Amino acid sequence: MTAPTLDLSFSHHWEAEVLPARPIILPTRHFVYPREAEEVERGALEVLVRPNEADAQPFLATCALGFHDPAVPNGLWSAPRPEEICAVSGGYAYLIDTTVPERFNLLAYRPVLEVRPVPEAGLLLFVGHHAILAWGVDGEAWHSKKLSAEGVTILGVEDGELHGLGWDLMTDKETPFTLNLRTGLRIP
Repeated sequence: MTAPTLDLSFSHHWEAEVLPARPIILPTRHFVYPREAEEVERGALEVLVRPNEADAQPFLATCALGFHDPAVPNGLWSAPRPEEICAVSGGYAYLIDTTVPERFNLLAYRPVLEVRPVPEAGLLLFVGHHAILAWGVDGEAWHSKKLSAEGVTILGVEDGELHGLGWDLMTDKETPFTLNLRTGLRIP
């Protein structure tokens, strides 16, 4: 596994650290994501979160490992909503409300292959094998249509557009695409 990423591109109302292992003595507040995970301890991302609100108590977030593969991301990202933290464990992406840690989202992409903050658009992008999901202040902003048979590459973001490549099965070539960052729709 690679060292966890820490990306604080968005302003945030919390502090957090990835712990090397689960503490022997657990904090008073401990949350396991997802709640129904079996053997969550094996390879889980252990995150100590300290919300910045005056009366908020710190909590331990145990995020189940998706895949033990260096090709998938691990770490913490700030999110468009300052109260949310994005924890990615082996390609499984969890968006956790630090003010109410019982409230979280586990993204449908399993695995997420890349996390790309785009603060100027107010979006956190999650790249999967075939498409891209955008997360904004109100949750999921959009989900692109299929962009690739296997493998999406973001080349860059410019003037409200996302430029990338997707592999086309029929031609066996990388095919360029452009998406409108506001809608997630393909621009011809």
